[in-house]
Amino acid sequence: MLLKEYRICMPLTVEEYRIGQLYMISKHSHEQSDRGEGVEVVQNEPFDDPAHGQGQFTEKRVYLNSKLPTWAQAVVPKIFYVTEKAWNYYPYTKTEYTCSFLPKFSIHIETKYEDNKGSNDNIFDSELKEQEREVCFVDIAYDEIPERYYKESEDLRYFKSDKTSRGILQEGWKDTQDPIMCSYKLVTVKFEVWGLQTRVEQFVHKVVRDVLLLGHRQAFAWVDEWIDMTMDEVREFECTIQEATNQKIGIFPPSISISETPLSSCSLTGPASAPTTPMCTDAPESLTVSKDRPRKKSAPEALTLPDPATSGDPQGSAAGPVTISNHLQSSTQPASNKDIDEMDKQ
Repeated sequence: MLLKEYRICMPLTVEEYRIGQLYMISKHSHEQSDRGEGVEVVQNEPFDDPAHGQGQFTEKRVYLNSKLPTWAQAVVPKIFYVTEKAWNYYPYTKTEYTCSFLPKFSIHIETKYEDNKGSNDNIFDSELKEQEREVCFVDIAYDEIPERYYKESEDLRYFKSDKTSRGILQEGWKDTQDPIMCSYKLVTVKFEVWGLQTRVEQFVHKVVRDVLLLGHRQAFAWVDEWIDMTMDEVREFECTIQEATNQKIGIFPPSISISETPLSSCSLTGPASAPTTPMCTDAPESLTVSKDRPRKKSAPEALTLPDPATSGDPQGSAAGPVTISNHLQSSTQPASNKDIDEMDKQ
């Protein structure tokens, strides 16, 4: 297990980012999706939690085979996806990533948002329970981003918002910027496979850091697109962009709603994203032999053999063959004394 805490500051308020976060995630997912790869939205609906109150639950499938390193592509199937489940109780969120192909792999992310510049060292005290972790500060303006993700319009060293007049972000901007907020993310990566654990966990943290850097850069670079939105408007935007994203990667909604289809009593219950596996041992009706079907006989009712009394006659015999029934006791009669005398004379 490898545990790290990421702190990402932005020139926004926590209340503003409630809208910006939803907008950024939807648009980012759509941009990063392509035919056969990307982010498929499986479920997105309100959710109530006894401890955290009302929130939003989402389930997604992240198809990313081509984004894996060469050594990983060699051991995973071509159709490879990670399941993401997120519970958003803003300003607290929890996200889990799992993969059925790699049962010993998981990512757990807890996020808290505060209006400060990343100065709260005790924000995860209750979650950490004295576990050691590395603290990593991420600068959305000056940290290096992978070249394939770079866009000049999203370079915050040169970007200025027309609607908020925030930016350009100069060196040391966190010390002078107002307003400012921080995303605190506690990330736990587990890959408990001997010989690969350290290498995989370090690689996954690098990927997580790049994704966090890109997402938070885009949240501010797109601020003029979402700053005037209401919660209802951003939810409507979410639904529209999710449908477009699913079609973009080749996922189309089923013609029959799965939730309205009654499940067989012998089906295994599981999450909505998992296929059900029949657990009963009875053969399906199409393979069951009808009880009214006549049984195939293992032998004919009667066998016809030559008469042993005439088999030695070189001239043959006009006598008919002897019939030996399959039901010996019921059809074979004992020979009479007269028949025995005639056989002795011959």
